[in-house]
Amino acid sequence: MTRYALLILPSSNRVYAGASTALTRAELEVFNGAVLGGRLSELSDATIGGVPYVTFTADDIGAGDTALLANLSSIYALFAVEGDLLRPVWLRPLARFDDDLITIPKYQGKTNEQFTKLLLNVTLLSSAFAPAMLDRQFAVLDPLCGRGTTLNQALMYGFDATGIDRDQQDFDAYSAFIQAWLKRKRVKHHAERGPVRRNRRVLGRRLQISLAAAKDDYRAGVTQHLDVVNADTTRALDIFRPAAFDLIVTDAPYGVQHGSRTAARGLARSPAGLLAEAAPVWTALLRSGGACGIAWNTLVARRETASGTGLEPLESGPYLEFGHRVDQAIVRDILVARKP
Repeated sequence: MTRYALLILPSSNRVYAGASTALTRAELEVFNGAVLGGRLSELSDATIGGVPYVTFTADDIGAGDTALLANLSSIYALFAVEGDLLRPVWLRPLARFDDDLITIPKYQGKTNEQFTKLLLNVTLLSSAFAPAMLDRQFAVLDPLCGRGTTLNQALMYGFDATGIDRDQQDFDAYSAFIQAWLKRKRVKHHAERGPVRRNRRVLGRRLQISLAAAKDDYRAGVTQHLDVVNADTTRALDIFRPAAFDLIVTDAPYGVQHGSRTAARGLARSPAGLLAEAAPVWTALLRSGGACGIAWNTLVARRETASGTGLEPLESGPYLEFGHRVDQAIVRDILVARKP
């Protein structure tokens, strides 16, 4: 058995950095159960040379294992421990584009990028499609997409990304950013923008982009798809086909910078009303075997509030270890549920 030491990625967010070791350990446990066959053991925290690590033991892990581990949300480097020395293990993460796609957008209330990646990872690994993480072009929906952090992370992985949000300013800001970024990076793409109509009524606005990281792929029609709609998430079944998505990944409104709004209840601090109306819609959009991951503020809603109709919540082991404080008004946790 070999002992390995995983170096935690530094975070510009001091509070998140304080929680990142425990969150990484929980995320690694999900990886271990879903795609590594439970071969990792003795997961623990360690300080080596004054720097925090997560350590584990395993038989020598191969290229396929490291290709998966390279996508941990907070991994900076991986080492095999040999006596008092650390031998680097080569990592090749899924990264179709430069990471400034994720890091450039800065705005009040933005979710930490590392946490967004963690939420996407844990949701994907909880689906029936987890073994295909490195090969499948997943269809990801963020039904409360805001300014697109989840969408950008899905694009980084080579997935198709779809988002819906009723905030017009967020839609305009994300549309402007992503189109400017694609042009600046000279990424081959085609964009179309226009209204969404059903039964002669305008439901909202829409931006659709097909793109490819490599020019040869674009010419061959091997593309990714980004679809962003400015509309009410409870009307999503009027816009998208049922069972169209592998994964649903979203932040419920935390009730601090952004409350939740429904047609029946108006603006509220708790997301309970919104989730009650939206959950059946989201469940219908998820294909069998898919998974839904929701982050929420435990100070304004209970875990049961985030549960979706017709889904099977995963509520044991590492799934109960993702709670962490963001600030004095937000204690964030995640709920992951799978569609049979």
